Amino acid sequence: MRISKINYLILMMLQATLGLQAKVSLQPIFSNNMVLQQQTQAPIWGDDKPQKKVTVLTSWDDKKYTTVTDVNGHWTVSVATPKAGGPYRITISDGSPVVLNDVLIGEVWICSGQSNMEMPMQGWDIKMNQEEIAQSGKYKNIRLLQVNEVTSPTEEQTITVRNNSWMTCTPENVKDFSATGYFFGKNINESQNVPVGLIMTCWGGTPVEAWTSGRKLNEFPEYRQTINSLMTQPKSKAEREATFQKDYNAWMTRARLKEGSLDSKGNNVFTAPNFDDSSWRTMNLPTQIEKAGLSGFDGLLWFRRAIVVPAGWAGKDLDLNLACIDDNDVTYFNGVEIGNTQGFNVARHYTVPGKLVKAGRNVITVFNIDTGGEGGIWGDAKDMNIGVKGGTNPMSLAGKWFVNPSTDLAKAEPMPKNFSGNPSVPSVLFNQMIKPLIPYAMRGAIWYQGEANENRAYQYRELLPAMINDWRERWGYNFPFYIMQLANFRDRNNEPVESLWAELREAQSLTAEHTANTAMAVNIDLGDAHNIHPTTKSEVGKRLSLLARALTYGEKIEYAGPIYRTYTTEPGKMILSFSHSRGGLKTTDGGALKGFSIAGPDHKFYWADAVIKDNKIVVSSPNVKEPVAVRYAWQDNPECNLTNSSNIPASPFRTDDWQGITYGNR
Repeated sequence: MRISKINYLILMMLQATLGLQAKVSLQPIFSNNMVLQQQTQAPIWGDDKPQKKVTVLTSWDDKKYTTVTDVNGHWTVSVATPKAGGPYRITISDGSPVVLNDVLIGEVWICSGQSNMEMPMQGWDIKMNQEEIAQSGKYKNIRLLQVNEVTSPTEEQTITVRNNSWMTCTPENVKDFSATGYFFGKNINESQNVPVGLIMTCWGGTPVEAWTSGRKLNEFPEYRQTINSLMTQPKSKAEREATFQKDYNAWMTRARLKEGSLDSKGNNVFTAPNFDDSSWRTMNLPTQIEKAGLSGFDGLLWFRRAIVVPAGWAGKDLDLNLACIDDNDVTYFNGVEIGNTQGFNVARHYTVPGKLVKAGRNVITVFNIDTGGEGGIWGDAKDMNIGVKGGTNPMSLAGKWFVNPSTDLAKAEPMPKNFSGNPSVPSVLFNQMIKPLIPYAMRGAIWYQGEANENRAYQYRELLPAMINDWRERWGYNFPFYIMQLANFRDRNNEPVESLWAELREAQSLTAEHTANTAMAVNIDLGDAHNIHPTTKSEVGKRLSLLARALTYGEKIEYAGPIYRTYTTEPGKMILSFSHSRGGLKTTDGGALKGFSIAGPDHKFYWADAVIKDNKIVVSSPNVKEPVAVRYAWQDNPECNLTNSSNIPASPFRTDDWQGITYGNR
């Protein structure tokens, strides 16, 4: 039978389409430019039709691996990888081949955590690594895989990544990649002379429990209800969002009725222009509330300020600017809502309709929902003002406001969880951003996280080791896990005080000390008092790489600063001993030791005199006759200078185990 030219073309197109459909399906972690872990059995997996024969051919040894897909179409093979090298080629075929080119064999590391791991080389528009970015193209053997930020209420098998593949090291690809991860990988590449594959999977502002599986979190009574709720959530994101909004609105109504901002008829009380706010505390804005007497507070806050509007403004639309608000707000003018915004780093610009504006006294009210971490109206004073729309010379709103921290979340009915996309919900990041990577062969992981757990530092002592063990159980081996301790941050205190971040750093130290094949790097000298995201990521990456170079790759180098071990007492003094002090203890500036405090049985700490003697430190104070405890760098942002001959700073520590301010917070 003769076939017309048109029918022939249709037949060829159909065959080509069928051929494409027949090809094996791979996750984007298997792509051109990928790095496989050297000298191991590296799993490769994918999908196809059920009971389909699949072959994998590796060019470094011309070895062929054959398997058959299961009833669901899944298949897996493990290929024997050689010593570091390449480029190589991997051919995967079910009769229609998929060829992966420019495959390197080397060292694969996962880079995970929250925003300080996420902070890219370009630094969120901060010019911090421009020369490094320009030179990055020289590192042909560093490859990058950047996992997209997505949540899931259940464990997933598929993953999405930037550019849908591994990326080569180019200025364009590097600039939006983790700076900490890049500098870590660069140091490993240079010191070990091997290709390095970096898998960036991180999300700013997220707690450790979001990165832990529901199966592991079920061991913690405080998370069982949430994990069980996740299991019953609708598959549709839209349905999950609708469920959350219903539950959240009901929760908010109950909270506001209890605090008194809403009356039984549903009327707003605190927003009324004639409401008497004279009993509220005052606060000079803009500032974060933690810096103005509300350290550790998360919850619902109200801000009010009365202004005198010139007669010439009456009846005209006004521009209202409130700098930034952490996290979310609803803003009112003379009792009427004029706008609302979600997001701690979003500038607030609202229009006040002219019909609300009258000459004389007018009232601005801001309802602030602070869900965790920092809170309040913050930013630059010049960005807080109000004026005629399109006009000049606006009225400044910086200065004294009345403030009511009305509902503390730690003491309130638990807020409903948003399962539709909130990355802070327990397990949702493990489900979508870690689980699909398993069991990709890798050497180990680096971790920079903890800020989001600051109010629960004692609990972090349990959560971080649980997450590490969770990942290791899932991968099936005890891989190295290296932690970056929190940097110095916030205003410095003049006297010894309790500290959220000091307790969180202690939890990180304890995890490193008591969890096998785990270590911690210190950056107590690299932070920024006014920026939670310090730009010194090249040194952060270097210090993490020292851990890997010494502990994983066996280099004979110092990888840690002085670590407190024991103490003895003599009348009026305590004498401290340290590990990692070969070559002698010293100070970074050659001056006297700073950052030590000492206390007696009354638990009251005083700044101490500390001196180095016989490679130990002798601590005393005329205010403490019978010392029983010493602390070092025990503040959010301590002034401290102890180091060793390798110029690596000492980790903050305390000799006591007295109950801290986060004890019992779950």
